[in-house]
Amino acid sequence: CRKKLDEQAEALTRIRKKAAVRFSEQVCQALQELNFLDVRFELEFRRLEDYTASGLDEVCFMISTNPGQPLRPVQDTASRIMLAVKSIMADQEKVETLIFDEIDSGISGRTAQKVSEKLAVIAGTHQVICITHLAQIAAMADVHFMIEKKVLGEETQTSIRQLDERESIEELARILGGAKITQTVLDGAKEMKELAKTSKK
Repeated sequence: CRKKLDEQAEALTRIRKKAAVRFSEQVCQALQELNFLDVRFELEFRRLEDYTASGLDEVCFMISTNPGQPLRPVQDTASRIMLAVKSIMADQEKVETLIFDEIDSGISGRTAQKVSEKLAVIAGTHQVICITHLAQIAAMADVHFMIEKKVLGEETQTSIRQLDERESIEELARILGGAKITQTVLDGAKEMKELAKTSKK
């Protein structure tokens, strides 16, 4: 039995390592689409001391996002990387809903636009829930919700409500313009919303 178990565990490791090559290539391509231009992504295989239901492998996602930097575990880096990984794995795992929180951390401009476009692609086949403070990402939403915290007396209450088209534009303007929302900012928010709709067609 031990010999048979060893053979099956070794066969599973070979299958994993073969799949890892293609998977790494796909993740690198997805990361380049998210503005990681000099990225390396690999799967590191560590042999466990004893068997588990999944064999003898412990697999760690390793990444380097800048030239000259060593590979390090994905969990030590930004959630944008997990967007690339999830976008590839979602179909394989038959995941119906993907949730992204703080995916906008440390990004802006063109990178934020690329992230929003990638989210829109995934949303074509999966339900995507994204908590964001970036207008580029919020503008891409098919359905926009506002989450607010209010202090009533000595209690903090959190509310969530769906925004209509006008309210969504106003919220985008608030994100873009800060405290003072001018007509120019509102026009910019409206244009951003229209461009997002066009990019999803």
